[in-house]
Amino acid sequence: MPARDTVKLSVVRLNAMPEAQASEVLAECCGASRWVSEMLARRPFRSRAALLSTADEIWRSLDPSDWREAFSHHPRIGERESAVPQSERGSAWAAGEQSGVERADEDVREALAAVNREYEQRFGYIYIVFATGKSAEDMLALARQRLKNDPDVELRAAAEEQRKITRLRLDKLLDNGEAG
Repeated sequence: MPARDTVKLSVVRLNAMPEAQASEVLAECCGASRWVSEMLARRPFRSRAALLSTADEIWRSLDPSDWREAFSHHPRIGERESAVPQSERGSAWAAGEQSGVERADEDVREALAAVNREYEQRFGYIYIVFATGKSAEDMLALARQRLKNDPDVELRAAAEEQRKITRLRLDKLLDNGEAG
């Protein structure tokens, strides 16, 4: 049996899942409970493209408290544990997304830990970045740059990073085909 993080779902299968099971699966992609509820309410999805479009539309309709809730489901950059416990698949996705940190020198990791603390003190939530394909040095430079943002500007920037993470996770979750 394949590892849970590699099991793909069709849109048809996601549409047919009992609500509790579909809720768990969607929460692995985005931890905002209102986003999950609204995604469930919009089932059935006609296609993969319709699901992805709906996911973005719902995300953009949420408010800052929803965004912060989603952020809390991520580990800090360079860490493994999030404030809210993750599923096996969610933990595996986060580790893969942050794999650039594992290759970093100790001084870069320490600098990331320091910038994580500074960011949280300044903005009140974790530094969230679309980490896939980024080196630890890239993430560190982005964090330092974003620390200069006004809090409202930064919250919107963080929300956009979360939207991209959600989209990537939905892509990882869904089969490319539409078969059941």
